Amino acid sequence: MVIHHSERTLERDDASVTLFSRAALSTRMRGVIAVVAACASLAGCASTTDVVATDQPGTYTVAASATGGRMAWARAHEHAVNEARDYCERRGMQSSVTTETVSGVQAMSEHASSVNFECHPKF
Repeated sequence: MVIHHSERTLERDDASVTLFSRAALSTRMRGVIAVVAACASLAGCASTTDVVATDQPGTYTVAASATGGRMAWARAHEHAVNEARDYCERRGMQSSVTTETVSGVQAMSEHASSVNFECHPKF
């Protein structure tokens, strides 16, 4: 009987260790997920509209927005300018930004950049 009792105790101890290990793993996974989410929020995200012709001949506009930190404006600007450049390069030309409008320059808000540009022949 004593042996049987000690085996049961051992089984319960093994079960406790297994449950403790699962809880520790679960806690670690939650920590990893939190770190990944925090990094993603700092990196932020950006989106760009399609290029649209304006009412002025040969002038186009594109807008981009970005979130996540103080440098979101720079990401929005970069996306808008890159989209303008790509648009003109697909036509064998180069872009020339004529005006840029920005908004949302406070930290942790959506930042936006709207770029008007023209496509000119490459020299």
